Amino acid sequence: MATTDTAPAGAHTPTLPTVAAPSPRPLRVRPPEQPAPPGSSSRTLRAPRRSVGPPPSARPQARPEPPAARQQSATLIGSVQRAMRLLECVAGHECGAPAKQLARETRLALPTTYHLLRTLVHEGYLRRDKGLFFLGAAAERLSSSGAQEKRRSTVADALAHWRDSIGAPVYYAIYREGEIEVMCVSDTPGNPAVEEWADFRETGHAHAIGQCLLSQLDDAARRDHLERHPVQSLTPYTVRDSRTLLQRLERLGRMEPVIERQAYALGTVCAAIPITVGATAATIAISLPCHQEDRLLPAARRLQSEIGRLPGSLALSISI
Repeated sequence: MATTDTAPAGAHTPTLPTVAAPSPRPLRVRPPEQPAPPGSSSRTLRAPRRSVGPPPSARPQARPEPPAARQQSATLIGSVQRAMRLLECVAGHECGAPAKQLARETRLALPTTYHLLRTLVHEGYLRRDKGLFFLGAAAERLSSSGAQEKRRSTVADALAHWRDSIGAPVYYAIYREGEIEVMCVSDTPGNPAVEEWADFRETGHAHAIGQCLLSQLDDAARRDHLERHPVQSLTPYTVRDSRTLLQRLERLGRMEPVIERQAYALGTVCAAIPITVGATAATIAISLPCHQEDRLLPAARRLQSEIGRLPGSLALSISI
């Protein structure tokens, strides 16, 4: 088997923090003005009235922008930000939207909107049809990549759940474009996956995953695969020729687990559960050491039962 991917606290009365009362301002008393002496021609000059406000040095000044914020602002490209806002806005209109509506909803100037829309259309992120703008093929590819990554994560989580509940490494593989591909393996140090000592794609005749996938193909596709990847002996337990293998595959019941005992690796037994959705041939498999062979079939039946109860979205993720 290959390893290509693997109690609240008691109630209490809150204590309010003690806040010191502000100190009273001192009372300020000024001495009375003295009258000028008789015959004096001099005039008492009053001191200029002081401003009641704080001195300029004590007035609050605008807080300078932190250096990190200035640096971050300097590294942002405004045109890219505006283009992304337009893309998000277009994505919210399944039936398309005209340029003026997009400019209004994104609060962009109309000339800027037209310029960005033309650029996005040219690059394939948007398409224009009868004056309306829609998401283009390039944007859809980005969405598809994100959906594919989400499906992979969903499958990996499911395999990890089965690995822990069954106590065995779990494998997920598909047959795509004429080849066997192990998409994900979930194991632990205590229950390691089988080491791929011989190319897994070329030895489908010897392991349960390969036989399970081949059993879901028609006769012509099976023969074509075996012509490209002829039967070869890997262990004393490996099937000896294509004719024997084809007969064995023909006798398998529909959706019946495929059991393999030491045909790929000595000391290991495996079981694979077929999963077919539409035209996709897929399988979920487990492996155990030979001294636990008595667990293999019950574990495979349990796995098959759990797969049958999969939610539709998870089943679809596994089949894609």
